[in-house]
Amino acid sequence: MSTITMQDALASDEGGQRWPREFAEGVAYLRTGIANVFFLGDPGAGDRGWVLVDAGIRGYAGAIRTAAAERFGPNARPAAIVLTHGHFDHVGCLESLASQWDAPIYAHGLELPYLTGRSAYPPPDPTVGGGLMAALSWAYPRGPINLGDRVRPLPDDGRVPGAEEWRWLHTPGHSPGHVSFYREADRTLIAGDAFVTTKQESAYAVLTQRPEVHGPPAYFTQDWEAAWRSVEALAELAPVIAGTGHGVPFRGESLRHALLALAVDFKRDAIPVSGRYVSRPAVFGPEGVVAVPPDVAHPLLRSLAAASLGFALGMAFRGARTHRS
Repeated sequence: MSTITMQDALASDEGGQRWPREFAEGVAYLRTGIANVFFLGDPGAGDRGWVLVDAGIRGYAGAIRTAAAERFGPNARPAAIVLTHGHFDHVGCLESLASQWDAPIYAHGLELPYLTGRSAYPPPDPTVGGGLMAALSWAYPRGPINLGDRVRPLPDDGRVPGAEEWRWLHTPGHSPGHVSFYREADRTLIAGDAFVTTKQESAYAVLTQRPEVHGPPAYFTQDWEAAWRSVEALAELAPVIAGTGHGVPFRGESLRHALLALAVDFKRDAIPVSGRYVSRPAVFGPEGVVAVPPDVAHPLLRSLAAASLGFALGMAFRGARTHRS
């Protein structure tokens, strides 16, 4: 974990800005509860003149539409909605927004099974991360959702439909088809959950949004070696500005040093010591999940089991003493 200086973090309350908040030329973001969405396009771009990245958590469709109207003009619809991946906190408003805007959706081909009703994601691992958000992850939705033929694969040549200055990069690990978006002209990166700028496993960190560089949210990361390679690839880009799926955007030397440090020390700082997917990743294919490793006991469940066993043994011992009396 690397802390970001407040000078380089684009803090969420910076200057009392209204949402959406611009953090790079032609790039703004909106926080939807626990996850960010991004708007690619210049202010006033108008109808079909911009692109939405991700669709936040359920219940924020109105806030996303209002932010889009504030930035691009009344009734301005996106040319496309592009996804970093299909986890519940990135697609919560997707069906509603795509329908109301009549907008096409693009995702990596390996994410399509979870967006077209063919497969649910593997179970999360609530034993990793050490925070309340991680402990509760067993209850988070795993999908799938079914967008039918509205969703299509991203172009093979790396183009981002509707945002010609941008390119998509396959950055798997957190999910099989996870992608990040990069604008080479000014080295601006939208990393999704390949890495994040808050400790997403901790409810306190999510509430305070203290800027720190962390690996992908541990409870939903099911291939740690791939996640490490993805962070290394992003660090090699030496981005100047970055926005992530969780936490505030940031820029400058803090970004470069923190991302490089994460890439170098990923095994120590990001990969859990133990957990369901640490030694054996989930296996994915074109149709979805192929295999997952066996479950591991949750620490809380282990504690409850030990307490129950102690109680049972205590009652049995007490019963034996009573019988002897």
